[in-house]
Amino acid sequence: MKKIALFVFALFMSIMGQAEKIDFTCNGVDDMPVGNGHGKAPMRPPVVYIDDYTLTFAVDHPDYDLTIKGEDGDVVFTTTVFSTETQVILPSTLSGEYEIELRMGYWKFTGYINL
Repeated sequence: MKKIALFVFALFMSIMGQAEKIDFTCNGVDDMPVGNGHGKAPMRPPVVYIDDYTLTFAVDHPDYDLTIKGEDGDVVFTTTVFSTETQVILPSTLSGEYEIELRMGYWKFTGYINL
């Protein structure tokens, strides 16, 4: 069922034409506990598309803390994306290249967007 939902989502986004998929890298955060409790498989990055100032998340995703940082590393926007939300509208006052960070527990996903 999850694969079908992702396929329908990807098909919908490809029909829209303008949306770009954001490529994320995955890292553990500094206060991540050491030891057992984490699987050996790498954490799968979230599926997020950007179209203008709209971020669109895959239908079935966990809660994320979203942070947007400017070129100097200063935080310019932050919010929580709950699992029930599929879209987040970024402020239209932002312009340029930004780092996007999604944090889920002890995992941090980092990518770059151009607005």
